[in-house]
Amino acid sequence: MGLALLVVGAGGIRPCNLAFGADQFNPKSESGKKGINSFFNWYFFTFTFAQIISLTLVVYIQSNVSWTIGLSIPVGLMFLACVIFFAGHKLYVKVKASGSPLAGIGHVIAAAIKKRGLKPVKQPWIDLYNHIPPNYANSTLKYTDQLRFLDKAAIMTPEDKLNSDGTASDPWKLCTMQKVEEVKCILRVIPIWFACAIYYLAISMQMTYPVFQALQSDRLLGSGGFKIPAATYVVFLMSGMTVFIIIYDRVLVPSLKRVTGLDTGITLLQRIGAGIFFAALSLLVSGFIEERRRTFALTRPTLGSEPRTGEISSMSAMWLIPQLVLAGVAEAFAAIGQMEFYYKQFPENMKSFAGSIFYVGGGVSSYLASFLISTVHRTTEHSPTGNWLAEDLNKAKLDYFYFMLTGLMFVNFLYFLLMARWYRYKGTHDEVSYVVDTVDEETKQQDKNSV
Repeated sequence: MGLALLVVGAGGIRPCNLAFGADQFNPKSESGKKGINSFFNWYFFTFTFAQIISLTLVVYIQSNVSWTIGLSIPVGLMFLACVIFFAGHKLYVKVKASGSPLAGIGHVIAAAIKKRGLKPVKQPWIDLYNHIPPNYANSTLKYTDQLRFLDKAAIMTPEDKLNSDGTASDPWKLCTMQKVEEVKCILRVIPIWFACAIYYLAISMQMTYPVFQALQSDRLLGSGGFKIPAATYVVFLMSGMTVFIIIYDRVLVPSLKRVTGLDTGITLLQRIGAGIFFAALSLLVSGFIEERRRTFALTRPTLGSEPRTGEISSMSAMWLIPQLVLAGVAEAFAAIGQMEFYYKQFPENMKSFAGSIFYVGGGVSSYLASFLISTVHRTTEHSPTGNWLAEDLNKAKLDYFYFMLTGLMFVNFLYFLLMARWYRYKGTHDEVSYVVDTVDEETKQQDKNSV
């Protein structure tokens, strides 16, 4: 029951908290734009810092003092969070809902299928139906020539009827060009989202196998006999992410801004791409470190062994820190870049949907990781080289598995570069948009001359 309630609570909070927080800034003002750009960095900084506290202080209290006290701490903090949240409800900017965004997607796809036999119009930026009602919640979009098969949803035929206010009487048969462009924004994001889901394979592995590597490594700290818990090493990933977020936001962004002229220093896709590259690099380093650990375990083992596993390697578990820090840097680039990318590229009435797709990608990646581990385990169980993922890592070939993941990650990186090159940011002015702007300006000038 506790886990079920946790899932329900997380399902309500995670898709909405980032979008709701970013809504508190005015994107039309300079201070608001700067606030939004920094908000995503500092949100993940706070989120990761809280995870570090929970994995160290709270876990220590649960393990060494009392589970009752250890579980009572997050209960008290959540109660305090509720009090603070509801106390400020009159201060928040609350964007009103404007219908179901999923229904709009369904309208465009259904209308495009029904009108698939129609010929494309010669000047879609002029000839397509595009009635925009007053006080429309989303920003108006220019016509783009990608995914043109959806344009047919906005082609007006004699059978299509309009209401007295200019809206289509049947939105399942006729959609505005604005609605079509909004659906294009969503479909353009999907290939990028798929690359990011593959990227999370690296993070999933770095949250799992370094724990097993630490169990069969020397975890003694100093000469006092204190042994660092194996699960605690994951904190180095989060620490690397937390520290690098500060460096990125306060040092790299201002420096890059002077070179590129962009408020964010680099584009969002460049930031995600950098994260995918660092993720591949962390897996490559992991392979070499594991090779060294196993060699030490077979040639220079320490005294003792872990239950159900083999000899403890004399290699210090501190050698795992570089791969974990690189994974943390990858998260600082890719995870934050992803969330900001989805938030800014989705239509305004789909901000919470943008938050959802981020976590769905992580979930899909977890299933892919489980499938990959099971497949490799079955395939190599009776191979001449031995089981790559044997329970005793000294008998396994975990470094081979890391190198295989590195190759997969670099292939994914090349795929991402192709998709990023094809991608067109929402609101950017390509050749077609330039023509539209030119037509609009000529129309305005003709109207002025007529007056």
